[in-house]
Amino acid sequence: MGLHIYRVTKYDPADRDEQGRYVGPEDVYSDHGPVEAAYLASVAAFAEDTGITHLTIREPEVTDFVNFGVEPPIDGHGLAGLFPPDLTGYHDGAQVPMSVALELVRAMLRDNGAWCRLEAEDRFFVHIGYDQYVYVGSALPCPHAVAFTHQRGLFAEPINQSPYDPQLNEDDSARRRPANDAFWAELNALISKQGAVVLEEGYLSNASRWHRITLDEVAPTRTRLTPRARLLIWPDLSTDVDAALAGLPDGLVEIVWQSPQGHITSLNVDETEHSALPAMLAGARAVLILSCYEDERTPLMAAVMPDPDGVLRARWMP
Repeated sequence: MGLHIYRVTKYDPADRDEQGRYVGPEDVYSDHGPVEAAYLASVAAFAEDTGITHLTIREPEVTDFVNFGVEPPIDGHGLAGLFPPDLTGYHDGAQVPMSVALELVRAMLRDNGAWCRLEAEDRFFVHIGYDQYVYVGSALPCPHAVAFTHQRGLFAEPINQSPYDPQLNEDDSARRRPANDAFWAELNALISKQGAVVLEEGYLSNASRWHRITLDEVAPTRTRLTPRARLLIWPDLSTDVDAALAGLPDGLVEIVWQSPQGHITSLNVDETEHSALPAMLAGARAVLILSCYEDERTPLMAAVMPDPDGVLRARWMP
């Protein structure tokens, strides 16, 4: 079904040059005030016109060590009060009421550190871009919402496609493997040979949890994984921490390490930080060194968690 798509902004189309770049007086920050309120009211109006009361979170992420926003990220990524501190419930496929969806839009307009697509499959979407650009798509033309947006001092311009349309990034969709029973049987066989492996659970598009699993721990770990998580299987941690740190290559690497209490976490470092690692990892039980460069980062296995009905709806690559 074709959608009616609008670019909703505070930028007057009359203030654009021949290439379409805005050259007017508006800045790219949220005012945290009436203009921001107008954006939220506009999104709510489009949703109401379409009959939408809930939206689904898609491909969520939070700021990591690199932040591209114009405002500094804040503690909690703008999600405090919406989700628990461990971000339970903020995952691909999670459905939230419009009240929560609008607060997510607010957090994204403010560059608080969280980003996601908000969608109702084949009927509606909200995508938040850089510099206060909002893209809304509806199965209906929503003339009331368009007029309301203009009344609030914003502009709703019809366009052909959102630049955040996931179809623009789905060329490799055939390569996604579901973490189905066949995957788990293959993983059991691998662990039978190797004794243990490290499972990286990508619960957001740019954040992971780590699990060291043996055969006895495969089934309980499987039940605890985040819906639609990306799963990468890596070799087991090495207990020879000194040897692993001594052999660190130049460039950016990810160090996965197990604390004395057994918790597994990771940090990214480059050669300028190597000298600080022995003190930083004092007491670590074991480590695993992974390159941060995609062409050097090859897991033993990779898959994406399907939905409970067995259908793979997550769009990101493992």
